[in-house]
Amino acid sequence: MVTDRTTLCYVTSDVPVLLSSSSVFPEPTSAAFEMAATVGYDGVEVMVWTDAVSQDAGALQGLAKHYGVPVLSVHAPCLLVTQRVWSPDPWERLNRAAELAESLEAPTVVVHPPFSWQRDYARNFEPGLAKVQARHPDITFAIENMFPVRMAGRNFVPYTPGWDPTEVGFDAYTLDLSHCAAARIDSMELADRMGAGLKHVHLGDGTGEGRDEHLVPGRGTQPCAELLQSLSARGFRGSVALEVSTRKVANREVRVQDLRESLEFARRHLAPTPSGSQAFSRPA
Repeated sequence: MVTDRTTLCYVTSDVPVLLSSSSVFPEPTSAAFEMAATVGYDGVEVMVWTDAVSQDAGALQGLAKHYGVPVLSVHAPCLLVTQRVWSPDPWERLNRAAELAESLEAPTVVVHPPFSWQRDYARNFEPGLAKVQARHPDITFAIENMFPVRMAGRNFVPYTPGWDPTEVGFDAYTLDLSHCAAARIDSMELADRMGAGLKHVHLGDGTGEGRDEHLVPGRGTQPCAELLQSLSARGFRGSVALEVSTRKVANREVRVQDLRESLEFARRHLAPTPSGSQAFSRPA
């Protein structure tokens, strides 16, 4: 049985619920471990970025041990703001992310499709990824769906060959629900296209306004609850990472409240259905 720090209690699913360290920005990576432990997450997804701690296996191992919260996925430095982390070479960054995941015994590395200006990387992405996979056979490299960018009244796709990795076809995918909202598609439909390749979920919400919002699940228009409820029937054996934006909140108390609400939402909808066991409330 999983019990969070509120008075709600749910029969546990087999799917671990992680806190992405990006969800505590602008606080540092170390704060993600503290808040994950405080709220009751099963683990952390480390977003590798300019924070030196996010790049350091020893520091991350120390945080995981201190707070009793394991690192269960690593997000490779694929963002615009992380193009110089470790190296300007995207293959070096991907290899370093895989090595970091192995050091932390994290089974998943989240990877974005190549940017359109990374011509050599994009041209060789599929065979190159296969070589990296061969060097790290115990790691799942889950390619994440992205979204078009609205510029000057027109949609611009900054990825090659596109924002939807299912159009190419990979062995493993990360389904990001906020990105689905930004792309104005239904996450259930994309999950269907991903099929058995769906290995990891970034849980957040969006309103479909054409921008990446990463709202607390349930505050937007994506079928977040339905997607979580469908995972068991899909044979999903991966993890769900809460990737929500709290950068504009007034203080840490509000940030923790948003992270707690997100965890409660995930646990409630991942819980077994009434055909098995049902979520229940416990008196304070």
